[in-house]
Amino acid sequence: MRKNSIKNTRINGEVQKELSNIIRNEIKDPRIAPMTSVVSVEVAPDLKTCKAYISVLGDEQAAQDTLQGLRSAEGYIRRQLAHTVNLRNTPEIRFILDQSIEYGVTMTKLIDEVIKNEQREDYGDESSSEA
Repeated sequence: MRKNSIKNTRINGEVQKELSNIIRNEIKDPRIAPMTSVVSVEVAPDLKTCKAYISVLGDEQAAQDTLQGLRSAEGYIRRQLAHTVNLRNTPEIRFILDQSIEYGVTMTKLIDEVIKNEQREDYGDESSSEA
């Protein structure tokens, strides 16, 4: 099975959906932040390993605590995934912190600041030339 085949894409989507359900509804670890989402999942073509990209809304400490909680519950999550997703092999899950959403928000704020500063300069130039 190729990495970007239709079958692999479907498996990635199904595993992502089930991982989200397991993390949201079944894990009771207090270290895991309530606003944790599974951004994307990459299951290897041989179905042996899986990279789960996790996004956590909160500060850096909350993200690290959530990652620790998920890594300690890895066996439970894999077992639940085996029950819900019918695959030949249940992949070994590696949780990776994804900061792309946080990066996007930061970049949007920076762009907004630049636009505001340019608008102030434009209005400042017009008012001095009209006077």
